[in-house]
Amino acid sequence: MGKHSKDKSPELREKIAILPDTPGVYMYYDAEGTVIYVGKAKNLKRRVSSYFNRTHDVLRTNLLVRAIADMSYIVVPTEQDALNLENSMIKEYKPRYNVLLKDDKSYPWICVTRELYPRVFLTRQRTRDGSKFFGPYTDTASARAVLELIRELYPIRMCRVPVTPDTLARGKGRLCLEYHLRRCRGCCKGMVSAEEYGGYIERIRQILRGETGELMAYLRGEMERLASELRFEEAQELKQKYLLVERYNAKSTIVSQTLDQIDVFGIDDDGSNDVYINYMHVRRGAVARSLTLQYKRRLDEEVPQLLGYAMDEVRSRFGLTFDEVVAQQRPDADFPGVTFTVPQRGDKAKLLDVSARNARQCRIDALKHLEKLDPEKRAERTLERMKVDFRLRELPRHVECFDNSNIQGTNPVASCVVFRNAKPSKKDYRHFCIKTVEGPDDFASMKEVLTRRYTRMLAEAPDDLPQLVVVDGGKGQLSAAVEAFDEIGIRGKVALVGIAKRLEEIYFPGDSVPLYIDKNSESLRVVQHLRDEAHRFGITHHRDRRSKGQIVSELSKIKGIGPATEQELLKKFRSVKRIAEATTDALAEVVGPAKARLIRAHFTQKNIHSAPDS
Repeated sequence: MGKHSKDKSPELREKIAILPDTPGVYMYYDAEGTVIYVGKAKNLKRRVSSYFNRTHDVLRTNLLVRAIADMSYIVVPTEQDALNLENSMIKEYKPRYNVLLKDDKSYPWICVTRELYPRVFLTRQRTRDGSKFFGPYTDTASARAVLELIRELYPIRMCRVPVTPDTLARGKGRLCLEYHLRRCRGCCKGMVSAEEYGGYIERIRQILRGETGELMAYLRGEMERLASELRFEEAQELKQKYLLVERYNAKSTIVSQTLDQIDVFGIDDDGSNDVYINYMHVRRGAVARSLTLQYKRRLDEEVPQLLGYAMDEVRSRFGLTFDEVVAQQRPDADFPGVTFTVPQRGDKAKLLDVSARNARQCRIDALKHLEKLDPEKRAERTLERMKVDFRLRELPRHVECFDNSNIQGTNPVASCVVFRNAKPSKKDYRHFCIKTVEGPDDFASMKEVLTRRYTRMLAEAPDDLPQLVVVDGGKGQLSAAVEAFDEIGIRGKVALVGIAKRLEEIYFPGDSVPLYIDKNSESLRVVQHLRDEAHRFGITHHRDRRSKGQIVSELSKIKGIGPATEQELLKKFRSVKRIAEATTDALAEVVGPAKARLIRAHFTQKNIHSAPDS
C-alpha cells in the first residue's frame, strides 16, 4: 500500500490487503455511504491496490481516491461477467466518478422473434413480446460472426415483412433477392413448412445457448476441405471465423433477460461454527445489491434456521418484500406470499453459484484477517493438513527436501533445504559436493547425500531429526533414500516421500500407487515451495562451482601465476573476462609489471585483446 492509503481507515486498508486475486466488480463509497465509483477487474487485488499505491497523473482519479471511505466487491466467474455486471451497476447507481453512458445503450443481445417464421437479429432493445433474447455480448464482433455463420448454415429470413397464416392464404408475399441468392427458402410465399423452418430455429437456439459444437465441427470440416484443395486464403478466412466463435460467450452468468426481480441467498457451510450467507438482489436482470452475513452457531443451529434469520435481517435492514427467493435450501420459517426456488440448472442455478462463491470468499477473507492478527494460526492449519495428506504421526514442524544437480555429469552437487513451521529456514540450508559417485548417477548421489546428512545429524543433534524428508524424484530416488535410511537406522522414525517431476505424484516407500494431492491444497503448495527452493539453491551452487572451476583452470595455465595471485586478480577485476581484457598497466597495478606481462602474453595468444596499452 502506498501514500494514498496512509490517510485511510485501518478497516479499509485491511479490506484492500485481503482482496482475492479473482475477477469481480468493486464499489467505492464516500463518507455518507453513497456509491461514488463502480469498476471491474480481472484481478481484484491488483486493480484496487493500484488506486492507493501511487499518485495518479489524472486529477479526477486523485480526487476519487481522496473521497473513498469504504469499499465492497462481488466476485464473478469470468472477466466477461465482471464487464456485464459493471455496466448494469453503473446504470443502477449512476456513480459521480464513472463515465456516463450518454446514449444509455446497453450491450447487444441476439433476438429470436416469436413468429410463424422467426427472425434472428442483433439488437440493443429488449421487448416483452414473447421473443427470446440471448446474451448480452460485450464482444459485438463475435456475436455478429456467429449470426453470419448461422445464416450460412440455415436459410432463415431477414426481412421484416409480417408472415402470418392470413398473409400466406392471401398470397401477398413477394420473393426477394435473398431467395434468389438461396439464403432464404421463400417463407413469405410458404415455400418451406413452418415445421421444417422451426427445426432450423431450434438448432440455432442450441448454438445461442452455448452448444456451439455443431458450428465448430462445421467450420473445422470446411477449413480442412479448403486446405486440401489448396484454397488457403479461403481456409484462413474460415479460421478467423472459427477463432471468433471460440471467443464467443453465449450466456452471461450475471446479466440475464429471463431474470427480472428475484432475491438470491447463497450459503457456505463447512461444518464449523461459522456459516456465511450471501444475499444478492437481482433487478431488471442484473445484480443490484450484495451483502454477506456471518452467523456463529451457539446451539447447533441448522442451515434452514439460519437462512430464515438472514432473510428476516435483509428484509428489515433494506425494507424489502420478497416475491421470489432462490436458495440452496428452504428456510424453516414461514414467509407468506414468497415463492422459493431450489434450482438445479439454468440461469438461476448459475446465479446461485455466484452468490455461494461470494459467501465462500467472505469466509476466506475472515481467515486471512485472523491470520494477519495471528500468523501462527495459518501455519498450524497448514501443518495439520500436511499431517493428514502425508500420513504422519505428528505435525511436520521440521521438513527437509533434497535435490541433485549436474550437467552431463560435471560438478555433481546436491542441495538440502529446510522448512520449519511450513516456512523456509535459510540458515539451515546445506550444499553437498558428491564425493563417492562417478558420473551422473542420481540414485547413488541421493543415497550418499542422505547418508552423510543424517549420520552426522544423529551424531551431533539427534533430537533435531525432521519429521518429514522429501526427495526430488520418483520411485528410483525414493528407493535409494529408503536404502540410506535402512542403513542409518532411521526408517520408521523419519517419514519419507518422493515427488515425481510434475509435482502431482507423491510416492511413499513400499507403495507403487502414487498419491495425487488436490492442486489447491496447502500441502501441495508447501511441497512445491520446498522443491523450487531445493532446485534454486542447488542450481546456484552448481553454477558457482562450474564458474570457479573455469576461472581456476584458465588462470592456473599461466606459468608463474599462483593461487594467491589469482585471488588478488579476481578481487580487483571480478571475472576472467575482465582480466583478459585489462591493459598491462592495469594488471601491473595489482600484480606488478613482470606478472602483468605474463598474463597479457597468455591472453594475447588466445586472441583475447584488451584496449591498446597507453
